[in-house]
Amino acid sequence: MPEIIQLNAQVPSELGGQRLDQVAAQLFPEHSRSRLAGWIKEGRLTVNGAVLRPRDIVYGGACLALEAEREAQVEFKAQDIALEIVYEDEHLLVIDKPAGLVVHPAAGHADGTLLNALLHHAPQLASVPRAGIVHRLDKDTTGLMVVAKTLEAHTQLVAQLQARSVSRVYEAIVLGVVIAGGTVNEPIGRHSQQRQKMAVTAGGKPAVSHYRVLERFRAHTHVRVKLETGRTHQIRVHMSHIHFPLVGDPVYGGRFRIPPAANPVLVDALRHFPRQALHARFLELEHPATGERMGWESPLPDDFVELLNLLRGDREAFIG
Repeated sequence: MPEIIQLNAQVPSELGGQRLDQVAAQLFPEHSRSRLAGWIKEGRLTVNGAVLRPRDIVYGGACLALEAEREAQVEFKAQDIALEIVYEDEHLLVIDKPAGLVVHPAAGHADGTLLNALLHHAPQLASVPRAGIVHRLDKDTTGLMVVAKTLEAHTQLVAQLQARSVSRVYEAIVLGVVIAGGTVNEPIGRHSQQRQKMAVTAGGKPAVSHYRVLERFRAHTHVRVKLETGRTHQIRVHMSHIHFPLVGDPVYGGRFRIPPAANPVLVDALRHFPRQALHARFLELEHPATGERMGWESPLPDDFVELLNLLRGDREAFIG
């Protein structure tokens, strides 16, 4: 049976004169403004018993009444897929995603995804939008992701992401020698010809990435990238845009390059690196229930470490 939500509140005088959806968002903060607006349009959230529009003005003393069903948000099947859980409580879940795991079902990946695994691990996630997934990693990007376990936590974490208060720091191995760190502040949108790709485009959404050098090699660089926004393929697009594409990136990687006279083992490792060399290393946010600032770190995966070691060996072989 769907869970019934019943809430009542009186509009305080200091909120009087504002739009109904704005007032509702402040009186019922556990629900997102878009979800409340939908309920207003459906007549499930009334003012003094009357159905209004989200943009209608309400005044102090008015009585808001909400009666709605918390429907299951997803109809995907639960699947017993192993998860590497870094942290879990009743409000949220932090996982360390492996390469090859698709986050959400889509064309070509109807099941076998992180979402299917989450529904098996915590069946109550069927009542949370997208089974609690509030941000995504590409299929072959590894590292940390946070998942909301309740509707209230989902609303709060989405608000943090929109306010850019969630700290997400990645590490990558890129082609080319990056001289110094910097910031890429370029909008990202769909590629004009290749719709499966993203690109820096004037009509795109704002996107900001801050990068700094961790270690330089003869023809590659280990960098750390801090996201200010979270656009699709953001790091891959931004680093390619400044001519330092990620090693192993099948979409944005550009021409294959190797250091001159490199060891055949390194050449083979670079040529056959199976994915974009990108790892979500650090995650920091405010706990949606306690407000406590919490952070997690994920060690670099084995394939990433092995490639770094080969690049170091190549550099040392040519010193002096």
